[in-house]
Amino acid sequence: MPDMPQRKFKYLDLQPDAVIDPRGRKHAKTALRRWGPTFCFREEDLYTTSIGPWFSTEIEQRFFGEIDDRGRRAVEYWEGFALPNISHDAFTDLIRFMTVQKLRTPKGLAHLARATGVSSKNRVLMELQRFQHVYGAIWAEAEWAIADASACETKLLLSDHPVTVYNLRCFPGAPRCSGGRDPEPWLNGTHTFFPLSSEKLLILTNTSWVRNPYGDPIKNRPNPNPMRTGVFKFTDVQTGRQLTEQEVLEINYVIKMRARRYIAAPVEEWLYPEKHLTSTHWSKLGNGLLFMPDPRSVSFTSEIIMGGYPDGRPADRWDEYGLRPGQPGFGDEKRRARESTTFEAFKGEFARLFGQKHRGAGVSFGRRVEEDSAEYHAELLRQERPDLSKSRTRR
Repeated sequence: MPDMPQRKFKYLDLQPDAVIDPRGRKHAKTALRRWGPTFCFREEDLYTTSIGPWFSTEIEQRFFGEIDDRGRRAVEYWEGFALPNISHDAFTDLIRFMTVQKLRTPKGLAHLARATGVSSKNRVLMELQRFQHVYGAIWAEAEWAIADASACETKLLLSDHPVTVYNLRCFPGAPRCSGGRDPEPWLNGTHTFFPLSSEKLLILTNTSWVRNPYGDPIKNRPNPNPMRTGVFKFTDVQTGRQLTEQEVLEINYVIKMRARRYIAAPVEEWLYPEKHLTSTHWSKLGNGLLFMPDPRSVSFTSEIIMGGYPDGRPADRWDEYGLRPGQPGFGDEKRRARESTTFEAFKGEFARLFGQKHRGAGVSFGRRVEEDSAEYHAELLRQERPDLSKSRTRR
């Protein structure tokens, strides 16, 4: 996090190694230490490649160096994001930075090795460079929200796996998450979140989940193929959500449970969020809505058209899930009709839970709407929850 000063951190080892004392008795190493940021999450020669007796740190110096420099500037832009200041470089640089951040950790490298079927360290690092844009389309098509913890006493934790994912059906210890695995970002109900600073949190949620949070969270979203381009709208980014102290504690609990081994914070008490939670039930955090954007501020778009190219090329067309004309599922009207019903019901649920004021807002048709009108709010309150007899309830 760029805003963290050069001071000592409380650094918690979630899996401390065992040591043998002079009497032959086994003890766990001290789990809590106090280190500067240079030593937190440091692992020697993690990105060093080798051929015979020769070693190279070129990947860290050249590949990661350039990504980190551009990523740092992108993070600063998004931390202070406000329209009409639009930076396409900040968008592409952040997506690349987050992708590489997710893949370059020990946990990420282990996942990449499993996914690609390679085992040698050299090959895994080569695959990391090949897949440095792998999450770009999925994240570009997600609903973006930036939440603010500045009013809270507790701030966001640092983790050895900073790009965190949450899926209410993929709790730690679930079969799908065995061996330190994470749910994939292209599953319907997966939220990806990334602390931009100790007080600002970027949350990415699949559009299919916002439109129908009553469906199957571990089913693939429409068009889950990540190896393609995606379309992003700056005006859809939701800002203005103020996190509560309880929400920050719940978010920190997810960060802790998704870390590989280490978390850190300037205040020791922040390392133990579970002590202050009324419930640690995975699917009930935030009443099941902890990472959800406010659906009332999400546009129900159906198609994106880009044209007017100087070379006379015909206009490009995509549906809301990045499918193009001729691809199976493009403009699926039956799916869209189902989603319209569940989307309206979900907006009604938010209206009942949070009142007229939106929990976050973007810009639509040049206007930023932060509160329902009395007439629209009354209309939303009449929306009924869809029949869930043949589907999974969220709570």
